[in-house]
Amino acid sequence: MIDLRSDTVTKPTSAMRKAMAAAEVGDDVYAEDPTVNLLQEKAAEIFGKEAALFCPTGSMGNQIAVKLHTKAGDEIIIEERGHIFNYEMGTPSVVAGVLVRPVRSADGSGILTWDEISSALHTNQPYYACPTGLVCLENSHNLAGGTILTKDRTDEICEKAHNLTIPVHLDGARIFNASVALNESVAELSKNCDSVQFCLSKGLGAPVGSMLLGTKDFIEEARVWRKRLGGGMRQVGVLAAAGLIAMTETPKILHLDHENAKRLTEGVANLKGVSIDAEKVATNIVIFDVSNAEITAGEICAKLKEHGILASAFGNSIRMVTHYDVSKEDIETTLKAMEKIIK
Repeated sequence: MIDLRSDTVTKPTSAMRKAMAAAEVGDDVYAEDPTVNLLQEKAAEIFGKEAALFCPTGSMGNQIAVKLHTKAGDEIIIEERGHIFNYEMGTPSVVAGVLVRPVRSADGSGILTWDEISSALHTNQPYYACPTGLVCLENSHNLAGGTILTKDRTDEICEKAHNLTIPVHLDGARIFNASVALNESVAELSKNCDSVQFCLSKGLGAPVGSMLLGTKDFIEEARVWRKRLGGGMRQVGVLAAAGLIAMTETPKILHLDHENAKRLTEGVANLKGVSIDAEKVATNIVIFDVSNAEITAGEICAKLKEHGILASAFGNSIRMVTHYDVSKEDIETTLKAMEKIIK
């Protein structure tokens, strides 16, 4: 199958499998797994942060950050299509006791401006108002089609939020994709954020895991909450070993995923009834509207499956995500199938 549903479907490389088999391990709940410790140290070094914590999932990393930055009764500000709001099962309210205040980006890009954020803030309000406790950003932005948040925009938001004593958390699940697209280091893109989460198990290709980064004190407290949420893992160096390779080697080839996404975008843009803004496709996520086609998004995906191709339908749109298990030839095969189906 050509699997374009997500970059979470990647299979570990042979190098990852060998590293996993040979990994030196210990009990990570006691902070004694040497491979996990090395992964955490390397991640902190790459991002220019004081410390890092290996988490089983990105959602757990995000939710630990929300919990630690806020107090019960606070609000958090996020773009309305943000992952923390849409795909983390209401955990901000369940675990942190906070309200999510979603804000839609006016230009539809998913990238908020400070003016859009500030208009939703509750600071210096009467005691009965719900105070803003955190701003959450996402880079790249999944549901907006992999759009990217520049260093300058992030720095501006962080500076102005900090002036109001509001922390900023970055959901950088795919920040390495943003880094490659912008030709900026992940450290520069996240420099002024109070905490960062990024996924090893998406386009980077590791089978499991995400990293949470921040100050030493923040990460020590995060370790407590990771255990409290059931994320205490034992001889997990077998997974961290794959994460080390994913974090250090896969970023070198992410540009190929972006090139394949561009070719995919060019191809579907020429199909009858398909609508897509090709200029907005900057990374590895391609979302296109088929509401003017004579067949629904769900029907298209069902027929693609008959051709050995997997994609995801969302209402009138289809999402396809490129990754290192998808080749140039796979993209051409997909486009030929799309042309047959839509005709």
